[in-house]
Amino acid sequence: MPRKARVTVGGGNIFADLGLPDAGTHFLKAQIASEIYRLTGQRKLTQAQAGRRMGITQPEVSRMFRGHFREYSIERLMEFLTAFDRDVEIVVKPHKKSGKAGSITFVPNTQAAE
Repeated sequence: MPRKARVTVGGGNIFADLGLPDAGTHFLKAQIASEIYRLTGQRKLTQAQAGRRMGITQPEVSRMFRGHFREYSIERLMEFLTAFDRDVEIVVKPHKKSGKAGSITFVPNTQAAE
Protein backbone atom coordinates (compact mmCIF):
# COMPACT_ATOMS: atom_id res chain seq x y z
CA MET A 1 0.00 0.00 0.00
CA PRO A 2 1.51 3.38 -1.02
CA ARG A 3 2.22 5.94 1.68
CA LYS A 4 0.04 9.01 1.81
CA ALA A 5 1.78 12.18 0.79
CA ARG A 6 1.93 14.89 3.42
CA VAL A 7 0.91 18.28 2.06
CA THR A 8 1.89 21.47 3.83
CA VAL A 9 0.37 24.77 2.79
CA GLY A 10 3.05 27.41 2.25
CA GLY A 11 2.96 30.93 3.56
CA GLY A 12 3.61 32.61 0.22
CA ASN A 13 7.40 32.90 0.59
CA ILE A 14 9.20 29.62 -0.01
CA PHE A 15 12.41 30.98 1.51
CA ALA A 16 10.59 31.79 4.77
CA ASP A 17 8.81 28.44 4.66
CA LEU A 18 12.24 26.77 4.51
CA GLY A 19 13.46 28.89 7.44
CA LEU A 20 16.22 30.57 5.45
CA PRO A 21 17.78 33.78 6.78
CA ASP A 22 16.86 37.02 4.97
CA ALA A 23 13.88 35.27 3.40
CA GLY A 24 12.08 38.52 2.54
CA THR A 25 15.08 39.93 0.72
CA HIS A 26 15.73 36.69 -1.15
CA PHE A 27 12.07 36.44 -2.18
CA LEU A 28 12.09 40.00 -3.50
CA LYS A 29 15.27 39.31 -5.48
CA ALA A 30 13.70 36.15 -6.90
CA GLN A 31 10.63 38.09 -8.02
CA ILE A 32 12.75 40.74 -9.75
CA ALA A 33 14.94 38.10 -11.43
CA SER A 34 11.79 36.30 -12.56
CA GLU A 35 10.50 39.49 -14.16
CA ILE A 36 13.83 39.99 -15.96
CA TYR A 37 13.59 36.39 -17.20
CA ARG A 38 10.01 37.02 -18.39
CA LEU A 39 10.99 40.21 -20.22
CA THR A 40 13.96 38.45 -21.87
CA GLY A 41 11.69 35.68 -23.16
CA GLN A 42 8.92 38.03 -24.18
CA ARG A 43 11.35 40.05 -26.28
CA LYS A 44 12.95 36.86 -27.65
CA LEU A 45 16.40 37.97 -26.50
CA THR A 46 19.30 35.60 -26.07
CA GLN A 47 21.07 35.59 -22.72
CA ALA A 48 23.99 37.37 -24.40
CA GLN A 49 21.67 40.11 -25.68
CA ALA A 50 20.01 40.46 -22.27
CA GLY A 51 23.44 40.62 -20.65
CA ARG A 52 24.61 43.40 -22.97
CA ARG A 53 21.45 45.33 -22.13
CA MET A 54 22.12 44.96 -18.38
CA GLY A 55 25.90 45.37 -18.58
CA ILE A 56 26.75 41.83 -17.44
CA THR A 57 28.06 38.73 -19.22
CA GLN A 58 26.01 35.87 -20.64
CA PRO A 59 27.30 33.46 -17.94
CA GLU A 60 26.14 35.94 -15.27
CA VAL A 61 22.68 36.07 -16.90
CA SER A 62 22.58 32.28 -16.98
CA ARG A 63 23.47 32.07 -13.28
CA MET A 64 20.83 34.67 -12.40
CA PHE A 65 18.15 32.80 -14.38
CA ARG A 66 19.09 29.59 -12.53
CA GLY A 67 18.51 31.27 -9.17
CA HIS A 68 22.04 32.40 -8.30
CA PHE A 69 21.41 36.09 -7.70
CA ARG A 70 22.59 36.58 -4.11
CA GLU A 71 25.60 38.58 -5.32
CA TYR A 72 23.28 41.28 -6.69
CA SER A 73 21.74 43.88 -4.43
CA ILE A 74 18.07 44.71 -4.78
CA GLU A 75 19.16 48.11 -6.12
CA ARG A 76 21.28 46.47 -8.85
CA LEU A 77 18.43 44.16 -9.85
CA MET A 78 16.13 47.18 -10.10
CA GLU A 79 18.72 48.83 -12.36
CA PHE A 80 18.55 45.73 -14.56
CA LEU A 81 14.77 46.27 -14.85
CA THR A 82 15.31 49.86 -15.96
CA ALA A 83 17.59 48.52 -18.72
CA PHE A 84 14.45 46.79 -20.05
CA ASP A 85 12.66 50.15 -20.34
CA ARG A 86 10.86 49.68 -17.04
CA ASP A 87 10.20 52.33 -14.43
CA VAL A 88 10.58 51.15 -10.85
CA GLU A 89 8.39 52.91 -8.29
CA ILE A 90 8.86 52.72 -4.56
CA VAL A 91 5.59 53.53 -2.81
CA VAL A 92 5.50 53.99 0.94
CA LYS A 93 2.11 53.78 2.65
CA PRO A 94 0.76 52.96 6.10
CA HIS A 95 0.57 49.26 6.96
CA LYS A 96 -2.96 47.86 7.19
CA LYS A 97 -2.51 46.93 10.84
CA SER A 98 -0.95 49.73 12.85
CA GLY A 99 1.73 48.63 15.27
CA LYS A 100 2.76 45.74 13.01
CA ALA A 101 5.87 45.64 10.85
CA GLY A 102 5.25 46.57 7.24
CA SER A 103 6.12 44.50 4.20
CA ILE A 104 7.83 44.86 0.84
CA THR A 105 5.78 43.73 -2.13
CA PHE A 106 6.77 43.33 -5.78
CA VAL A 107 3.97 43.98 -8.28
CA PRO A 108 4.99 43.60 -11.93
CA ASN A 109 2.95 45.53 -14.47
CA THR A 110 2.60 42.86 -17.14
CA GLN A 111 -0.19 44.78 -18.84
CA ALA A 112 2.07 47.58 -20.05
CA ALA A 113 2.62 47.86 -23.78
CA GLU A 114 5.92 46.50 -25.02
